[in-house]
Amino acid sequence: MSATRSPGEVRFGVQLGRGRPDSLRTLAERIEALGFDSIWVGDHVCFHTPTLDSLSVLTYVAAVTRRVRLGPCVYLLALRHPTVAAKTVATLDVLSGGRVVFGVGVGGEFPKEFEACGVPHAERGRRVDEGIAVCRALWGPSPASFDGRFVRFADVALEPKPLQPGGPPIWIGGRSDAALRRAARLGDGWVSYVITPERYRASLDKIRTFAAEAGRSLDAGRGFEPAHLLFSVLDDDWTRAHALAAQALSGQYNQPFDELAKRYCLLGSPAQCVETLARFVEAGVRTFVLAFMAGSERLSGQLERFAAEVLPSFRAGVSS
Repeated sequence: MSATRSPGEVRFGVQLGRGRPDSLRTLAERIEALGFDSIWVGDHVCFHTPTLDSLSVLTYVAAVTRRVRLGPCVYLLALRHPTVAAKTVATLDVLSGGRVVFGVGVGGEFPKEFEACGVPHAERGRRVDEGIAVCRALWGPSPASFDGRFVRFADVALEPKPLQPGGPPIWIGGRSDAALRRAARLGDGWVSYVITPERYRASLDKIRTFAAEAGRSLDAGRGFEPAHLLFSVLDDDWTRAHALAAQALSGQYNQPFDELAKRYCLLGSPAQCVETLARFVEAGVRTFVLAFMAGSERLSGQLERFAAEVLPSFRAGVSS
């Protein structure tokens, strides 16, 4: 478990990429040693590029780390039976010493994986909502009962429980109003991606409004965690950083990413990155998830330089 958090503290995590599996241990250990706060893994069952199972990878990472928090960013809960997902996440929380954050999203950009899992694409939002409720029921007091549209059970005990009382915090991923409403109603946090600081601020305001409509009061940064995933390339030559990001993301998502990279990625020198990050902090971000896109051969250098030349600005409390 991580140490007590000071007010206004900004945290930084790293999303593991799709590099060689034999480098996972070294990479995870180095991320922790450099002072990052969390390690994340993307999630797909079938995708354009080879992708390991997220919770399996995180279980491996849990065994070779001691401090960092761990989570999928984000887990496509609609593709799995939620009772099985609840069991797997509970096991990961126990094995990691209570370090799990359960990032959950609806997905949908690759409809064929829904077809492969026998899940109607149009049902993914409703299945995620119900799946979250199933997880919370099973992580709570035993025995648990549930009567939903997709899942029903009576007097079931899921043991052992997660180490964190009531289960790991659930962060909702997404940018749409439906995702923002889900975060407001059901989430302990929200993680966005591919948006500007201005849209981030407006979206966080929407979440507060939706939460109030649902009878919840969100204490952003304390009881509710605002997070943001940033595709990142650290390089003194901004043009080169942009080219690396656009090439990597175009291949990963099988679509042109040149303009999107210009608008939404974290690019450039350490000073340029600090400036961009500070704008997001001003908009309300308290946790960053960094997905470095410069290629596996450059990743070690990216991590080292970010830790040495960017992190200190925020550890010292510079946030605007």
